[in-house]
Formats: sequence, C-alpha cells, structure tokens
Amino acid sequence: MAEPDDQPSYIDYETFLAPEFDAAGFANSLVLSTNDPQDAPLDLATPLSRVLFDIQEIDSHIDLLTARSAIPLLTHTKTQTETSKRVVADVGPQLASLNESYAQLEAKVVQKHAEADEVRQVASRLWETLWLGRSVGRCLQLGRQLELQNTELQGDKEDHRALVRCAHTILSLREVLQQNSPGEEGHGLDRIDAIRALQDTVVTPIEKTVRETAEKFVREFSLGAASTQRELTFAQAEEAKAKTISSLTALYLLSSCPFPAPAWAPAMMLQALELYLRAALQSSLSTLTRSLSTLPTLDRTLSEVSARCQNIVALEQLLAQTKAPVHPLRELMSLPDNTAGTLLQPLLAKLETGSLPGYFWRTLAGHLSPRVQDIITRGGVSARTLRSSRASVGDQIRECVIRGMQTTAGPNDKGAANGTGKAPTKNGATGNATVSGSWDREIAVMVASVVNHLR
Repeated sequence: MAEPDDQPSYIDYETFLAPEFDAAGFANSLVLSTNDPQDAPLDLATPLSRVLFDIQEIDSHIDLLTARSAIPLLTHTKTQTETSKRVVADVGPQLASLNESYAQLEAKVVQKHAEADEVRQVASRLWETLWLGRSVGRCLQLGRQLELQNTELQGDKEDHRALVRCAHTILSLREVLQQNSPGEEGHGLDRIDAIRALQDTVVTPIEKTVRETAEKFVREFSLGAASTQRELTFAQAEEAKAKTISSLTALYLLSSCPFPAPAWAPAMMLQALELYLRAALQSSLSTLTRSLSTLPTLDRTLSEVSARCQNIVALEQLLAQTKAPVHPLRELMSLPDNTAGTLLQPLLAKLETGSLPGYFWRTLAGHLSPRVQDIITRGGVSARTLRSSRASVGDQIRECVIRGMQTTAGPNDKGAANGTGKAPTKNGATGNATVSGSWDREIAVMVASVVNHLR
C-alpha cells in the first residue's frame, strides 16, 4: 500500500506555485465556476467551502510531513547546535585575542596617528600662513617702493625715468596678484584687507597718475620746430626724446595682458600715439580752414602745419629707433610677443599705413577737401580771393608738405639749418633722397584737396 504522501493529490500545486498566480483572479474564476453570472444574489458558500477544504488538506499534509520527518529534523537541529557551540568555543578565544590586539593597536597607533594628524594640520596651516605672510610682505614692500618711485615722479624735477620704474613695480605686483591658483604665490591674497587697501589706496591711484603723466608727456612731444616756438638746444631735444621714450615704454608695459591673448597689442601706448596724431590733425585742419578763408594768415598757418609734420617725422624716427621692451607678464606666460621689434611697428599696423607723415597728409587732405568745398559754396570775398590765388595757394601747400617732411634740426645740424635736412623715407628712416621724389603722392593729394575745388 502506498504511503499517504505518495498518494496523488487533487490540489493543483502548479497553479498556486506559478509566478503569475493572482489571488483575485483565482477567486473570481472559482466563483464563476460555481455560479451563474446572472444569479442574484451569488452563492459564495460553495466556493468558500472548497477553499477551506483545500486549506485543511494542505494543513493535514504539512502535519503528516512533520510527523514523519520529526526524527531527521531534530537530529539535524541537534547536529547544527552542537556544531555552533564548538565554533563559538573555538572562535571565542581568538575573538578575545583580536579585541586585545586592537586595543593595543588603538593605544599605540590610532591615538598617536590622530595626534600626529592634528600636528600635521597645524604645521600645514602655519606653513600656509607663513607663505601668505611672505606674499603680503612682498606686496607691501613693492607698494612702498611704488610710493617712493611716485614721489620721484611727482617731485620738482619730475624725473621721467621714474615712469618706467613705476611701471615695472606695478607689473611685479600684478605678477604676484595674478598667480592666484592653489599653490601659487598670490593664492589667498584677495582675502587680505591690507592687500585690498594697498590696491585701492596706492596701486590704482599711482597707476592712474603714471598713465596720465605718460600720456601728457607724449602729447607735449615737440622738438621746437614751429615758428612760434623757441628752438631747443641739443640737450633739450635729447631730453624731450628721452621723456617720450620713457612715457611710451611705461604705457607699453602697463597695457593689460589678458590670458590667453596671443594677438596682444600695447593698447595704452597706441591710444596715446593716436591721440597725439589726432590732435595734430585737428589743429592743422582747424587753422588751415580759417586761413583759407583769410589768405593773409595762410603762410604762417602752413608753417605751423609743416612744423607739426616735422614733429611727426621726428616721432616716427624715434619710434623706429626704439626697440620694444620685453613685457614681463607675457614672458612669464610664455606668450609670443606680436610687437617684437620697434615701437613703430604696432602703430603702423594699427593705422594700416606705411609711414606716419604719409598718414598725416592723406588724412588731413581727406578732411580738408569738404571744408574747402564749403568755403567755395558759401561764396563771397573769401571764395573769390581763394579762386584768384589758386596757383600761389597750390605752390604754398606744396612747399608746406616738402618742409614738413624734413627732419627737425638740432643746433649742431648745419644741413638742416640751411633747409637741406634729410628727408624721411616711407619706412621712417632718413636718407638723402629728394623729398618731392619720395612723397609725390602726399604732395599731390594735399594740393588737389584745395586746388581742385578752385576751378
């Protein structure tokens, strides 16, 4: 006879063990299998009895399995308990030894490591403080040095060489303050009140003073060429040149140097030179316009205009002879210097011209032409006089351009004193070539800007 647990069971175990089994769906199908959906009310006693019977059957089966397997289960449980006790008995001493070793390790290593780590943090912060203190000290020292240099600049003698010294000191301060990445010299300086006060009360005002003074010296550049000016001695002329070079060098160095900026140009220097040229052009244009309306004053006005051009010629020669200084910040950042060469090259590139005198005459002619046209359009005595003097006015303008292309003479320059000074070539150098042969275009443009409107 078969054992009870080997007898087939009418319970569908596969349905209940299926992963997709749904209790609500099973109950619904059970109710529908024992009732007509149209009946009202439904009979739930039959399906409920069936479910209860199945539960009782499962319970009986569990009791049967438990009763038959009691001895193996108890034996297995006893074996596991005894094994666990032996494991605990063996592990206990080892665990106690491990705890004791850890306690010793904690006392000898962990606590000492914590103490050592605190010392390390203190030492690290002291080192950072020392490093920051040295940077602050260097900035304050540079600030004091800048104040002394500014005193030399603002003194009675107004030492123009102090401009360059001030510029280098300002660049040294910029170098420190711009290196603000972690581990660099200027890291954390922006949080120091003394450094902020140094920038606000010393560096920024002095940098502004240096820039304004340098721009003033550039505006005042003149070698005494105008007929209304007293002629400079050789020493005075050299001093004027040296003052201008110092000013341009300072402006060159102070020009901002953003990073990265491979196409950098000395903006401050170029701006000062452009303002100088613009002032010469505006003065010449204004006086020429007035003199063309009152011809008796034309000769003196043309002398002044040619004198301004002579100063521009001298300035071009000075720029061509002055090598561009090395910019420390660009060298520090390993950036190529696009202005390497002379101070003249970046100015010519900015103005898109081959020479400053040529730029002066062509620009002046371009602005003078509509002024002359306006005089003729208004008519009157001025227009009639200007028309009747067309030939002489053209000759005077031509001579004005020729005189303007001659270099300013020093007291020891006999050739220039006789009116045969060397004429600048198109690249700013000087030579013995005939002026009219080298500058025919400028002469023609200036003469045409006036004469062509007098027909």
